[in-house]
Amino acid sequence: MPASATKPLRVAVLADSDTRWKWGALTANRVAPRDVRLDGFLLRGRATPTARQLGEVGVPADSLREVTAVEFLRAMREESYDLLVLALVGGGVQAMLHGLKRAWEDRPRRPVVVTGYVGVVYEKLADGLLLRHGADLVLANSRQDADRFRAVYEGVGADASSVTEVALPFLGGTAYEGEHDPSAEQGRRPYTVVFAAQPSVPDSRRDRTYLLDRLVRHARRHPEREVLLKLRSKPGEHTTHIEELPYQKLAQRQDLPPNFRLVYGHMGEVLDRTDLLVTVSSTAALESLHRRIPTVVLTDLGIREALGNHHFVGSGCLASWDQLDAGHRPEPDAEWVARQGVAVGGSYGTAFDAARERIAGLLGRPAGLPPLTPYYTPVTAPGYLPGILARHHLGPDGTPLPGAPAADREPGPVRQIVRRAARGAYRHGVQRVAPVIRRMGEL
Repeated sequence: MPASATKPLRVAVLADSDTRWKWGALTANRVAPRDVRLDGFLLRGRATPTARQLGEVGVPADSLREVTAVEFLRAMREESYDLLVLALVGGGVQAMLHGLKRAWEDRPRRPVVVTGYVGVVYEKLADGLLLRHGADLVLANSRQDADRFRAVYEGVGADASSVTEVALPFLGGTAYEGEHDPSAEQGRRPYTVVFAAQPSVPDSRRDRTYLLDRLVRHARRHPEREVLLKLRSKPGEHTTHIEELPYQKLAQRQDLPPNFRLVYGHMGEVLDRTDLLVTVSSTAALESLHRRIPTVVLTDLGIREALGNHHFVGSGCLASWDQLDAGHRPEPDAEWVARQGVAVGGSYGTAFDAARERIAGLLGRPAGLPPLTPYYTPVTAPGYLPGILARHHLGPDGTPLPGAPAADREPGPVRQIVRRAARGAYRHGVQRVAPVIRRMGEL
């Protein structure tokens, strides 16, 4: 029988980083037709979020545990859920779709499967989309993305009906009310400039040092302002992308002025006190635009696909530090903003209605849902798909490979200790040793 219309939906979210956990958990709450019981699963890997990162994200779950891909598939086979959100990189989504198809092949009912993107889609559009094909809903964060997604699917002859337009689930907060003049009223906070850093953009020491120098120079030029460098992670932690040259380390070599600070924390709380948001191409720019905060996307390093700031062409937000220092404040283009799902006109409250209606309809199907049907199969991509599945210890048909970790039983205490030690060694190699080797190779 269809799920009860009154009891909470059982929802599972599988995420592989702090950012994707935030997107997946918030998305689950936005698109669910009614109240949910949320179980979180964190996919074990180099970017598995730490307790500090999870606390900073600030999205709670009724339960939360770390799993391998095979452990997750076993949980999905043994437990009953109404809705599953896959908040993973494209390859992880594809592997789970095949693994879940296999795990659910003898079950009369299965959950509705939802996936999508954490933020701006500015690279690997076709690759990422086709790896996500097969989910019941592939969420597009804007009208522009929905059009592009459908064009890709239809262009390869794949079913595009799964594409569903929504918005970024973490938009919100108090609208900007204008600059605060610290001289007008004693105790008011100073004008605050925030630079939203990104882990991998730009990726060179020279470019990151340049951006830090310009931010520090801006602070010295405007001693009456508070200038904040908003950081994503602490050294040794990983986010969605690898950060080989943390700004914290670069800042240690600087003589920083007293009005310059490095800050962590929830982006929304930082935006609460922001008068000017500056970034290269962070999704924080869309959060800022949603609140009508003056927002600048830097052109100092060029407007390039590698930086992601090409996505903001036409936004009206592109400017350089020289222009900012001279007092320039860009005005966002209303039409461009509307196409990005930012919804400054008050339509954000209805942005998820279509997704909720679709999910409610799928949950109410008397005969249940058909098997998952990804575009990639051993027939359509015989030289690509097996490698993607093998990285998650799955065979070409989605079955766990012999010797896959925890394929048949829960790990014992000794095995858990060994696993934690191995994971620590792996993370150390990825985060500390590999970057040094890469830099040595560039000499």
